[in-house]
Amino acid sequence: MIFTNIVPRVSETDGVGHINNVFVPIWFEAGRREIFRIFSPSLDFVNWKLALVKVTVEYVDQLYLAENVEVRTGIQKIGNSSFTIREEIFQTNRLCAKGEAIYVNYNFQENKSEAISNEIRDKLQNIKFVDK
Repeated sequence: MIFTNIVPRVSETDGVGHINNVFVPIWFEAGRREIFRIFSPSLDFVNWKLALVKVTVEYVDQLYLAENVEVRTGIQKIGNSSFTIREEIFQTNRLCAKGEAIYVNYNFQENKSEAISNEIRDKLQNIKFVDK
């Protein structure tokens, strides 16, 4: 599992002092960075290999400016050409948001999905989501 720390910014709050819901998916994406690197090690878009096909977010509790946030990211399922990422956001030991993202290993030059190689599959399996 991957753990990413986020320091909330004033600009991410709304009029009542909560973190605005629009930033939760952005923070989830920040937690996926090392997964992106497995497919595109240099993170350049010339060789980008992933297409996002689905995102779900469930808001469980409120997030605030004053405390840092931990994003927990892991692989939930690996298919032939796609995989599911499970994500959770914690603040002060409270689960505040959870969700899933589904990506397809995609060849943008040929406009088609490709099977996930055994090498990449092994790397993904090493970051399985683990319930704490």
